[in-house]
Amino acid sequence: METVIKVGIADLNIVRSPYTIRTTGLGSCVGVILYDESQRLAGLAHVMLPDSSIAKDPTTINKAKFADTAIKELLSKLVMEGSRAHKLKAKIAGGAEMFSFSSQNEMMRIGPRNVEAVKLALLKENIRIVAEDTGGNSGRTIEFDPSTCLLQIRTVNKGTKDI
Repeated sequence: METVIKVGIADLNIVRSPYTIRTTGLGSCVGVILYDESQRLAGLAHVMLPDSSIAKDPTTINKAKFADTAIKELLSKLVMEGSRAHKLKAKIAGGAEMFSFSSQNEMMRIGPRNVEAVKLALLKENIRIVAEDTGGNSGRTIEFDPSTCLLQIRTVNKGTKDI
């Protein structure tokens, strides 16, 4: 029986132990884990972009796609599942600069802007970041186990580590 819940790009989901939760293909995107140790409950959002204000139609927005809406949605799902917001902690990974541009255009810095937006959204919700692995220029795959609260990070050409 498969015990890994997979989260796609611009997607989010929650999981309770003994299941784990994984997302692949984090380049400039940021993987945000919110978890409640006492409940052995966790959520993962695969955030693509920093701000939902760029969405063409706000009524049909994919909340998981943007940092400002994904974290609120993930928090809401975890609270509905029994977690208390003040008990939640966060781990984040991703936000790489996958392509180097000679331009100094701020809009091209998607990875660092995603990391900044995720941190701001977590701060607004009073959720503390306890560990992070962000930046660089390599893709990542992450998997979180709510029973151990360890986030396993596989980085292209750099191996695996737990935070």
